[in-house]
Amino acid sequence: MNGGDEVVTAPAGPPQPLDWKFSQVFGERTAGEEVQEVDIISAIEFDKTGDHLATGDRGGRVVLFERTDTKDHDALRRDLERMDHPINRHPEFRYKTEFQSHEPEFDYLKSLEIEEKINKIRWCQTANGALFLLSTNDKTIKFWKVQEKKVKKISEMNLDPPKAVGNGCVASSSNSNSPTPGLANGGSPDNDFSFPPGGLPSLRLPVVTSQETNLVARCRRVYAHAHDYHINSISNNSDGETFISADDLRINLWNLEISNQSFNIVDVKPANMEDLTEVITSAELHPTHCNMLAYSSSKGSIRLIDLRQSALCDSHAKLFEEPEAPGSRSFFTEIIASISDIKFAKDGRYMLSRDYMTLKLWDINMDSGPVSTFQVHEYLRPKLCDLYENDSIFDKFECCLSGDGLRVATGSYSNLFRVFGCAPGSTEATTLEASKNPVRRQVQMPSRPSRSLSSITRVVRRGAETSGVDANGNSFDFTTKLLHLAWHPTENSIACAAANSLYMYYA
Repeated sequence: MNGGDEVVTAPAGPPQPLDWKFSQVFGERTAGEEVQEVDIISAIEFDKTGDHLATGDRGGRVVLFERTDTKDHDALRRDLERMDHPINRHPEFRYKTEFQSHEPEFDYLKSLEIEEKINKIRWCQTANGALFLLSTNDKTIKFWKVQEKKVKKISEMNLDPPKAVGNGCVASSSNSNSPTPGLANGGSPDNDFSFPPGGLPSLRLPVVTSQETNLVARCRRVYAHAHDYHINSISNNSDGETFISADDLRINLWNLEISNQSFNIVDVKPANMEDLTEVITSAELHPTHCNMLAYSSSKGSIRLIDLRQSALCDSHAKLFEEPEAPGSRSFFTEIIASISDIKFAKDGRYMLSRDYMTLKLWDINMDSGPVSTFQVHEYLRPKLCDLYENDSIFDKFECCLSGDGLRVATGSYSNLFRVFGCAPGSTEATTLEASKNPVRRQVQMPSRPSRSLSSITRVVRRGAETSGVDANGNSFDFTTKLLHLAWHPTENSIACAAANSLYMYYA
């Protein structure tokens, strides 16, 4: 799946299934600990280098993590390379900083509460050692700059050390010159301070010394008042200058430098809202072609559009959908067909989509049907009525692809997530649990391709389970769901969110 045009005469066999191991957990709950609603993670995103990871939560906070193993092991790596030892290293992260991105608001015109919950986070290009990212809640997108700032300290003051606070070393901002807070003329809060007889032997001028650095997050721009409906997607463009935001009925194109106007490029709102049959569920710009984007709908279709065709892209360049099997229609057909997430592969040749029951891999050059279909939790099909009653059928699961394009992953219930191999001939279908023992629930499941058209289209369906329970034989827990996960851009490492805990695994 390299996206190239060359003909390979003797293809190598599919890669071996990965052996996943636990790496780290942040925010692990103790047994019986109650999860606060505001702490539940609602977005996860690696940056392009894989050296930084961002999470957003329902409380409107963005937490940043940075990779540490590359920095700590540089010297060790050189030593091992000299001795020709293989380097067995996996990504390790540490907490970097956090900031409050969004606050709860109230729309007085519509009498509507706007939640602070972070819906999506997208990293932007770094510049001058600063990190830039976009975060959005239901209505407002913000552009953040996170940078290390030096904390300046003033020292060498003509004060008696016992009476001065820390020998006059008072932390201050870069524009503060007073030795103590609140006294502009350099006086001491103690009124009994007096010069010694004969005056001071020498005059010591204050010296500004920079000893520490603090990470400061600053909101550079706010992109607001452009969406009547809830924002479900934001996506950066490969040109580094623009991005899109999508709600249920419209997609807007923004320039990062201009926050007071955007261009509406897709509008599916009918003249009469009673004629509305489908809504936009997800949108993503192509990773290399700045003029192409794809968006998915609640009817299970994906439209690929070319921004060069017209200013308002009402007509699509390509439509990707799978025809409905005759006789399979039921009350739940349209609900479970709704696509909750789409992602482009790194090379832009393939797209991955997630609906309620399946993952589908599409070749953008072939709109007749998906290249591969992976059953995520087929054993839930008899329980669709129960899932509809408790609203679980409307859960929106995300999906991700590995950097090399050989595997895909998505979440399920009981804090499980599944990894499938999508290379030609691969039968990899692994079930893992978001815990310190990820393979605890894993059992051998039949995953042979049950349908194949030809070696060209390679349509396969894998990972279907026959049991009506989870992999351990337990009844399914619909309250613990793994909705959000992200694959490291260059290595086989996955970060996933189970409620307020961030789990990381490597292979």
